[in-house]
Amino acid sequence: MITGGDYTSVFLLNITGSIDEGCFPGLTDNLYCRLCWVYGQDWTVTAGHEEGLSQITARSHDELGRLVWNFPLDITFKSTSPHGWPQIALAVYGSDILGNDVVRGYGAVHAPLAPGRHRARVAMFVPEPTSRLQKLAGWFLGRRPEFVDLRVVGSGQGREVTRVRSQGFINITFNVVTKDLSRMGYETMPKELTPLKQSGCSQEPLDTAGPSSLGKSLEDIQE
Repeated sequence: MITGGDYTSVFLLNITGSIDEGCFPGLTDNLYCRLCWVYGQDWTVTAGHEEGLSQITARSHDELGRLVWNFPLDITFKSTSPHGWPQIALAVYGSDILGNDVVRGYGAVHAPLAPGRHRARVAMFVPEPTSRLQKLAGWFLGRRPEFVDLRVVGSGQGREVTRVRSQGFINITFNVVTKDLSRMGYETMPKELTPLKQSGCSQEPLDTAGPSSLGKSLEDIQE
């Protein structure tokens, strides 16, 4: 790493935006969202909120049937290396028919690599019981399978032995600003905002917050 002359030893990443809305077909109202940021050892939070909990929302009464949160995001990181690029981990909770508070979906997505405004659609999933007996017992007791630590969603450890099924999606807006990233040898290309089609819960998941072109390959960084 170059530390002398006109170069700096760290770069800054500022992320603002919002968790806009979600869609969970077949589920009732009164869902809320929990979030936390997952990042590598070289990263430090210098400002903003690392975790958050949204308000409870109800389904819209139009044909789209959306769950609107508009929960704000605001966090600033500093790092000496892009390895472990931050990602946001999400969990949605709601009540079942017995009034128990259960998880309705997990999901995660990396913060966009390029500065600018971005939108991402995060496909959500829920863990599945390993047997029908456990599924029946969990339904009566209100103890559905869930992760103890939300940060597990942002890592790959143990995921190969976890049974899950898809359930809904969440739309997120990111506003990304970087500082001194190019001085460390990384080139970013601003990305134009791609609008999401408003076609209700039947639309296919769309992720527009993928990797951008960098002078050094960042595809390996996000693994």
